[in-house]
Amino acid sequence: MRSNRSFAPVRDVRIATTFLTRIPVGWVQGMGVGDLSKAAWSFPIVGLVVGGIGGAALYGAAALDLHPLACAFIGLAVMALITGGLHEDGLADVADGFGGGGDKTRILEIMRDSRIGSFGVLALVFGIGIRAAALSGVPGPGLAWVTLIAAAILSRAVLPMLMAMMPAARSDGLSKGAGQPSMTGAFIALALGLVALFALMPTNLAFVAIMVAIPLAGLIVLWAYRRLGGQTGDVLGAAQQVIEMSVIIAAAGWSLSF
Repeated sequence: MRSNRSFAPVRDVRIATTFLTRIPVGWVQGMGVGDLSKAAWSFPIVGLVVGGIGGAALYGAAALDLHPLACAFIGLAVMALITGGLHEDGLADVADGFGGGGDKTRILEIMRDSRIGSFGVLALVFGIGIRAAALSGVPGPGLAWVTLIAAAILSRAVLPMLMAMMPAARSDGLSKGAGQPSMTGAFIALALGLVALFALMPTNLAFVAIMVAIPLAGLIVLWAYRRLGGQTGDVLGAAQQVIEMSVIIAAAGWSLSF
């Protein structure tokens, strides 16, 4: 299902912000879950806000002379707080579904279960730990701030393309209700993400981020296609997390790029 609503950029940004974060933007008149596919092009803009606030928290912690690793954890924690742990929850659910095994029905049941399993815990621990460790290696809080912005933008810019190219794995749920964005909207989002990545990071590191992100996100997409027959909100959340991780890992080599 694709929305035919006319283009309304401000409305789209508010809708995307409402669904992807806990930032209060006020209720959008007539908003429904089906509007999310139309607003998907603006996901990178939401990433800009999330990364900007998280980076500001990291920078503020650095101004208090905290250890770089503590600053990294603070920045990531603030980003998770802003999004309500939406994407982290997706990563944990996909890890539990992968670890639980079984057929499609069983995997989807595991992923829908609100309880977190051992695979989900491990995915969160390693995912957050790797991002924090890599982020603490970026030379200077200013560059770390820029890194969080680039990572947050690109990781959300890819999601509309996945939504457009992969069918919904469930017959219900948020992903099914949201529908599929148009390819035009998906390409706009991806273009915004790539422009931001290359504008904010050295060219060689931007390419490294892409080369790390493709296989990591590709493994999740391949697993979802083969085991689920498509994507769910959890699959999208997991993809966002690994792409964000890829950008941060690439940025850890910033001092070597000059």
